[in-house]
Amino acid sequence: MAWDEWEQLKAEARAGSARMRLNQLEPQPSGGGTEGDLRVDQQDLAAVGDSAFRLFEDLSRHGRGADSSTQTAARDLTTQEFELGAALATVQKRWEKQLRTLLDACAHISNHMDYTQNAHAGDEYFIASTVSSIEALDKGFDKGAR
Repeated sequence: MAWDEWEQLKAEARAGSARMRLNQLEPQPSGGGTEGDLRVDQQDLAAVGDSAFRLFEDLSRHGRGADSSTQTAARDLTTQEFELGAALATVQKRWEKQLRTLLDACAHISNHMDYTQNAHAGDEYFIASTVSSIEALDKGFDKGAR
């Protein structure tokens, strides 16, 4: 929405030509099909969270498979005075650091998707109850005006 359009809508609202709609979208012409800008699909959130959790489990299980043999090889090569031993040890340390970073990211994503699902469910309940209260209050004013 452009700034000019926003200013025009505000001016129309002040003039009384527009009414605020809290409990529904404006009626769409046939074939409109618009549901609004914000939409959260719980199944999509669950799928993302589940994928992140499975990746976390798989990386935890398989990501350190060569750790012991790599450390042993690095020690043996260093003992035999090969410079490759120190390089191999450096590669192994970097692998471990990157693996921990990736595991942390997967855990964060999985936990955040769980949190997001719960937060949106709570928000949905709050919004629905607030709108219901406003609608009931609005009906009460309409009855009193008659």
